[in-house]
Amino acid sequence: MRIKVIDHPILRQKMSLMREIKTPPPLFRQLVREISGLLAYEAAQEIAFTKIQLETPMGKTEGLAIAKPYPLVVPILRAGLGMLEGVLDVVPVAEVGFLGIARDEETLMPVTYANRLPDSLAGRHVILIDPMLATGGTLNDSIDYVKSRGAQKVTCICMLGAPEGIKKVQDHITKNWDPQDFSIYLGALDEKLNEVGYIVPGLGDAGDRMYGLAK
Repeated sequence: MRIKVIDHPILRQKMSLMREIKTPPPLFRQLVREISGLLAYEAAQEIAFTKIQLETPMGKTEGLAIAKPYPLVVPILRAGLGMLEGVLDVVPVAEVGFLGIARDEETLMPVTYANRLPDSLAGRHVILIDPMLATGGTLNDSIDYVKSRGAQKVTCICMLGAPEGIKKVQDHITKNWDPQDFSIYLGALDEKLNEVGYIVPGLGDAGDRMYGLAK
């Protein structure tokens, strides 16, 4: 299993502005899209490519194209939806599915309430996107969901992660799946989770901040 925290000053600058409590929802959404694109650029090295022959105005040459079947990008609703356009900016040919998973605020366990995925994901490369890898429960549930439908390879893109969540996902994958099929790309790995399962220092609730519901 590959875990990579992207360390780049432009990314850190955008992450800093996104974390700031005074950043308004319109700017927050813009930053989520930009950061998602930067992370998707790094994660795109996991995508399968094929060589093609093409002709430029000056002659023939060899190039690359994304191989079929195209990757399936799956935002985990609702907050993952804010990352979708940034990922599609980088991989516009990708197909899109949707998975609705919410966290029970009392048990901190994930609850699946909606899905819009193909019945079979056999041989597919699935890219799961969710801003926060906190307790790890939501991501584990999403991983099980797509792997149970036959997904061959799973790449996870998250803006922030906590050590507790990373360990929970690692342990879950090692126990239930082949770790070679998985990779996680993070914009930052933060200090810890607080007593109610939020990332510290984090940025609060990403979904609320995107859609103007933050208190």
